[in-house]
Amino acid sequence: MTVRIRLKRMGARKKPFYRIVVADSRSPRDGRFIEEIGYYNPTTTPAKIKIDREKAEQWISKGAQLSDTVKSLLAKAELQQNNG
Repeated sequence: MTVRIRLKRMGARKKPFYRIVVADSRSPRDGRFIEEIGYYNPTTTPAKIKIDREKAEQWISKGAQLSDTVKSLLAKAELQQNNG
C-alpha cells in the first residue's frame, strides 16, 4: 500500500478549498483518506496555508510520498512561517 500526502478538493463550484490529507494512492482524489493534516485556501488574498508540520513529518518518516502540489505548499508555508 503506497501512501500519499495530497489535496482533497472541497467547496462550491468555482470556489475551491482544499484539505491536505494522507490517503492510499489507489483511492480517488476526493474519496477515502487516512488522516487530514491541514488545509489550503487559494481564494483568499494572500492564500491561506495551514499544515500540521509534526503530523506531516511523521507520515513522511513512515514512507508517505508528497504530491508535487503539496511539496510546493510545504515550501511556501515554511517561507510564510519564517517571514512572519
